[in-house]
Amino acid sequence: MEQFSAYMQAGKHGHLIGVGGVSMSPLAEVLSDMGLRIQGSDINDGENVAHLRAKGIDVAIGHRAENISEGVEFVVRTAAVHDDNPEVAEARRRGIPVFERTQAWGTIMMDYPRSICISGTHGKTTTTSMVTHILMAAEMDPTVMIGGTLPLLHAGHRVGHGDTIIMDACEYCNSFLNFYPTIAVILDIDADHLDFFKDLDDIKASFREFASHVPPEGTIIANMDDPNVLDALAPLGRKYMSFGLTEQAEVWARDIRCLGPTTDFDVMYRGELFTHVTLHVPGIHNVKNALAACAGAIRLGCGPLAAKYGLGAFNGAGRRFEFKGKFNGADVYDDYAHHPSELHALLDATENLGYKRRVVVFQPHTFSRTKALFDDFVRELRRPDMTVLAEIYAAREQNTIGISSKDIAREIPNAMYFENFDEIEKALSWTAAPGDLILTVGAGDIYKVGERLVSKTEK
Repeated sequence: MEQFSAYMQAGKHGHLIGVGGVSMSPLAEVLSDMGLRIQGSDINDGENVAHLRAKGIDVAIGHRAENISEGVEFVVRTAAVHDDNPEVAEARRRGIPVFERTQAWGTIMMDYPRSICISGTHGKTTTTSMVTHILMAAEMDPTVMIGGTLPLLHAGHRVGHGDTIIMDACEYCNSFLNFYPTIAVILDIDADHLDFFKDLDDIKASFREFASHVPPEGTIIANMDDPNVLDALAPLGRKYMSFGLTEQAEVWARDIRCLGPTTDFDVMYRGELFTHVTLHVPGIHNVKNALAACAGAIRLGCGPLAAKYGLGAFNGAGRRFEFKGKFNGADVYDDYAHHPSELHALLDATENLGYKRRVVVFQPHTFSRTKALFDDFVRELRRPDMTVLAEIYAAREQNTIGISSKDIAREIPNAMYFENFDEIEKALSWTAAPGDLILTVGAGDIYKVGERLVSKTEK
C-alpha cells in the first residue's frame, strides 16, 4: 500500500473530494502552502470554497469523473465519500492512489515534534477548542484542526509556525487509527456509530488501539470517571495521566461553583493548586472538558496563567450551545448534540439557567443511530417543557429501516412532529414567549430553523 508521505513534495498534484468540508479545506490549505498543486470538488459552494479559490485553489461544484483532470497524481477523500463516487471510480480506473483524509493529516502530524489528539465519543470539538485557547494564550503558535468553528480563529483550523499540532480525532470508521500523537486524550467512550462498530466492546478495542499509537515517551490522558475508558486502557498495561471530578485523579476540580452559565473552580494537579478557572460555558461536562484541556496543556508545558486566561476567554465553539439571538423575547441557542448522552449533558447544563420553559427542537441524525438508541432518545426528550421533532437527517444513509421521528413523538406526551422546517417555524411563532429558551439540537441542518427565526426578529 502506498504511503501518503511519498506525495508530500512541492509540485505534486492532488485532488481533494469534498474540499469545502471543515477538515478538508484546511488540509487543502496546508498542502498548498507546502508547495503542492491542489484542486478539489464539493457538492456545495460556500465560504470555505470561496476562501480556497481566493488562495488560488480550483474547486469544481458537483462530483464528476472529469474533475480528475490530467496530471492529478493522488486523490484524498473523507470516510463519507464511498467507492461509488464518480471521482473515486475515475481515479481507480486510471490507477491514481486514493487516500483517506486522516491518512493525510496523520502524515502531516509526523512533521510536528509535539502533537496532541483529542478523542472521545463526546466533547472532542469543545475540548480541542479549549486546548487551542490555552496554547494561543501561551503564545505557542500551534497548528490546529477542529471538527467545528472556533470564534477565536474565525474558522475550524489554523496553520501555525510553532512545533505543536492540535487535532480533533474521530473514531468513526477507525479514522483516528491513522494518527500517531505524542499526547492522546480520551474523554469518554460510549455506544455510538453502530452503523460501523459491532458493539461497545468493538468501540473500546478501537480506542485501545488508538492509545497504543502513543510512543513510550508520550502521554495518554484518560477520564478516570468513565469506566469504559478504564476498561479500554486496562489491557495495555500502560501508565496514563488521569483527570476527573475526584481527588483520586491527577488533574481534578475543587470547589465547583455554578452561577447561571458561569462555573468557577480550582484546577488541582497532583494535590497542589494549578490555577483557578472561570468558565463561561455551562455544565459539569464542560468542567470535565476543561480538566482534560488543562491536563494536555500541562504536558505541553503551559503555565497556570495560560490555562486561566485561555479558558476564561473561551465562550464555546460553533454549534456547541451557541447563542443565535432572540425571537419573540425568547433566547435562541443551537447545539450539535446528536447522541442521548449529549442530550442528557445539554439538558442538565440548561436546567438551572432560570428560564421559564425549555423548548427543544430536535432533529435525529441517521436512521441507524435513531433505531439503536431509540429508548434513550425518548427518555431524554421527555425532559424539556416542550419537544418539537423534525424528520431524521439522513446524512450518509438510506432509510432501509422504515423509522421516522414520528415514532419518537408518539412516545412523548405533548411532543409535536413536523415534516418540514416551515411548519416548525410557524409552530414556534405562536408558542415562543419571553422567558423561553429555544434550543435547536442535532448534527444536521436544524440550526437553520433558529437562524431563520432570529432573522425575522432582526428585520
